[in-house]
Amino acid sequence: MRNRRDWFVDITFFLFAVVFSVVTADSVHLDESMSGGEQIADQVAGGLACALVFLRRQCPVQLAVVLMLAGTYFHHLTGATLVALFTVAVHRRRRVTSWVAAVALVQFVVFMARGPDTASEAASSAFTYFALVAGAIGWGLYVRSRRALVASLEERAARAADEARRQAREEIAREMHDVLAHRLSLLSVHAGALEFNPSASAADIRHAAEVIRDSAHQALQDLREVIGVLRAPTPGPDGAEEWPQPTLADVGRLVAESREAGMGVTYQQEAEDADTLPAATGRTAYRIVQEGLTNARKHAPGSGITVALSGRPGEGLTVAVTNPLPGSPGTTIPGAGQGLIGLGERAQLAGGRLEHGPRGDSFVLRAWLPWGGTKAVGR
Repeated sequence: MRNRRDWFVDITFFLFAVVFSVVTADSVHLDESMSGGEQIADQVAGGLACALVFLRRQCPVQLAVVLMLAGTYFHHLTGATLVALFTVAVHRRRRVTSWVAAVALVQFVVFMARGPDTASEAASSAFTYFALVAGAIGWGLYVRSRRALVASLEERAARAADEARRQAREEIAREMHDVLAHRLSLLSVHAGALEFNPSASAADIRHAAEVIRDSAHQALQDLREVIGVLRAPTPGPDGAEEWPQPTLADVGRLVAESREAGMGVTYQQEAEDADTLPAATGRTAYRIVQEGLTNARKHAPGSGITVALSGRPGEGLTVAVTNPLPGSPGTTIPGAGQGLIGLGERAQLAGGRLEHGPRGDSFVLRAWLPWGGTKAVGR
């Protein structure tokens, strides 16, 4: 079914064919031996050809071939023929267009083989006709190539948009996991302590309830911050996020929170010139330590944990979180393993690498991150 645009284009081509036939009627070489009836038949054929333009979408190849062959006997078909040839070049494969062009070429060669005087009006009209045919086919091929280019660019833009959406979803998933998993694991630890210690004193229960409440409030605040970033229409003026991001200096706070939850955490900060660490690298290191502590709480609750930072500018930053392997799988908090996947992606985006797995009796989460001499950007 034709839409409004299709009708507009078809009517435009129809008017072009009509106007072309009318304007060129006097300049077309007519056989002087043609009678008045034959000239009327020629004009009727031209009108019919113009009407057939509306069939160009259904059968452009057949229409073009018929009009070219009929053009040998009728002289007012040129406008409709050009429209049909243009349509073939635009909407059909190049091989089909080549065959149609070959028919036109054979027609021209046969005409010239009859030996007309090249200076005659008939020869001049023939050269003009076939020049118009070549122009119509060439213009159609150009339009086809332009449409193909536009379609390719649109497809490429659509793929880029899909990739951007995919990366955005992955970034959202990483951020949501890293921000909330740490807080929720703290809640689980304290709630589990209340469950397995029903004889605790009122003061201990009150303290645990306060920690649970504070952790829940902080989790809600972290969630609001993440949602606020997602809702923000544009980033900050320097291209950074509009809410404070954690840095390497905040690792100490993570350790303190874990110790308050009853975990035995040993913190070794041996990184030299830590103030020169780029903010993005510090943020990645913070997330790695955060995930390491969260996993230790899930899978080895009550075990000692070691957090070690080492390195210097030019050599890179090494982050290691070590905890004993869990002795009883039944006491662990379930997890889907998405955090480690997200950490690997974070490390790769930062130009570093991440390793994790059992090492003897311990589980080791280790990452190396590049570290130049650039001054860290403030929070």
